[in-house]
Amino acid sequence: MGIIGGVLALIVGFFGFGYTEFIDRHGEIEGLARQVDNVGLIRAASFAAPILAIAGGAMARYRALWAGGLLLGSGALFYAAFGFGVFTMFPLGMMALGGIMALAAGRPDEPKAHF
Repeated sequence: MGIIGGVLALIVGFFGFGYTEFIDRHGEIEGLARQVDNVGLIRAASFAAPILAIAGGAMARYRALWAGGLLLGSGALFYAAFGFGVFTMFPLGMMALGGIMALAAGRPDEPKAHF
């Protein structure tokens, strides 16, 4: 779930970062395109959230507690930057569900939980 959510977030991140860069270079287009309020947050989330989600998804089998934290953190960062919309609902849902599943999994090969 985390890897799929991270790849989808990567696609949204490319467009988010590219949009802010395009407006910086070419200026706002009246009635069509304007710069976002917090460019730094959009750019940071476009870079960091997909990386955290992919890393969390990759390490979920061996370090489920850390992976769950990374996945939920990437989802929170992604939501703070982009909000909930038609292009962000699936990456957010997959990152959040992957994080919850990783936290609930306990240790995959042992019968005891994290806590």
